[in-house]
Amino acid sequence: MAGHADRDSEHESRRILDRIARETEPGGLPSDRRGDDQSDFDSIEYWGTRIGRVLGPILAIVMLIAVGYYIARHL
Repeated sequence: MAGHADRDSEHESRRILDRIARETEPGGLPSDRRGDDQSDFDSIEYWGTRIGRVLGPILAIVMLIAVGYYIARHL
């Protein structure tokens, strides 16, 4: 019984690792974005991703500066 559970667990782990390997290859896309069909292109998702990628690092830098300023003022 434990052997069957181990085989199932190993099979599931390999399946997940294979999917991750495919998605992280250069040029790899998540499984929901594969295919040559561009009819499901979502411009809102595209621009939301772009905005998030720009604002994320900017926000992180601002937060680091704020924390540094706070520490400098209270030490």
